[in-house]
Amino acid sequence: MRTGSIGRGLGLATALAALLAAVFMAPASANRAAPADGPQAVKADTAAAPASFTHPGVLVSRPQLDFVRGKVQAGAQPWKSAYDQMLASKYASLTRTAKPRAIVECGSYSNPNYGCTDEREDAIAAYTLALAWYITQDSRYAQKSIEIMDAWSAVIQDHTNSNAPLQTGWAGSSWPRAAEIIKYTYSSWPNSGRFATMLRNVYLPKVINGSNSNGNWELSMTEAAIGIAVFLEDRTAYDKAVTKFRGRVPAYIYIAADGALPKTAPGSGLDTRDKIIGYWQGQSTFMDGLSQETCRDLTHTGYGISAISHIAETSRIQGQDLYPEIAERLRHALGLHAKYQLGAAVPSTLCGGTLKDNLGPITEVGFNALHNRMGIAMTNTQTLTEQQRPAGSNNLFVAWETLTHANNPN
Repeated sequence: MRTGSIGRGLGLATALAALLAAVFMAPASANRAAPADGPQAVKADTAAAPASFTHPGVLVSRPQLDFVRGKVQAGAQPWKSAYDQMLASKYASLTRTAKPRAIVECGSYSNPNYGCTDEREDAIAAYTLALAWYITQDSRYAQKSIEIMDAWSAVIQDHTNSNAPLQTGWAGSSWPRAAEIIKYTYSSWPNSGRFATMLRNVYLPKVINGSNSNGNWELSMTEAAIGIAVFLEDRTAYDKAVTKFRGRVPAYIYIAADGALPKTAPGSGLDTRDKIIGYWQGQSTFMDGLSQETCRDLTHTGYGISAISHIAETSRIQGQDLYPEIAERLRHALGLHAKYQLGAAVPSTLCGGTLKDNLGPITEVGFNALHNRMGIAMTNTQTLTEQQRPAGSNNLFVAWETLTHANNPN
């Protein structure tokens, strides 16, 4: 072979090596599509899951738990009354017997309801008992939480019927909160690996791909997915959940910057004005903070707002603060619905002048993040939040948020 050929061969090899190095060393996030919502655009590298997950880190962190424990021990309000409310609830009972099922079957409007209520309430109980353990350091609470989680991880195989994705989302949002506290603050949980396997095999597949049903479904499913991803330290699942979140939030809460019509979630198939208005419960006048489900009722709207707050709170604990991306939507959603729940006259242009039900105990997390941490004025939300204290449980996936998040600076 001639010297010139050797030189050219080496040059090509060097160039190829450099190209391959550039490809393989590039951050994974560089290949992700940008968020659909322009104003929410962020640097590509912020889309990545944390290099190292923070534990406990689903909805509540250790600094947050330490703050709560200190306030309760000092008898300070509103934390002491919130703690007393929690401890007096059925969820904190040390005599509770778990009711696991191999197959949890949940139909529309809980018909049929084979294990659905039992599962949700056992998951809330496991979380409640984990909180009680951390605040009191009484090992009986930790042991009872473990007993409930072990009972379910030994038995459950699947969720079926039409509400299976939502049921999995609701229960799957509570389980990781409990598991994180117990695994990372209690001395021993021999079956934690089996519980992780349950979350990976039974829960994650049902929620990770989202849903094009009403937005609260996909948001609750995404909340479960991101919590499970943290417990499993699954970076791929975490990233997928964040991508779902970024596509769904702009499609759930409208702000005027969106234009004449609300945004649509990727893959929704809502490609005409009539389809979009139909999806928004027939509402054709859009205003800052309107939810896709406002004209359905405030309770389902509250589910969606709550899940948005929970996902953002977990991501913040994990070092990826999503609140700045969604702050404008979340503050308007909380403020608009709080205003009318407090008694303001509903204009005829909003749901025909009538709103149903109420948001439920769901405002503490978002209010604390936006008002107390970010300094955003939220008069109506503050009034409603303080009126509702101590916020209890909705018996689905929300529990004790005055205790965990009221004025919590961490």
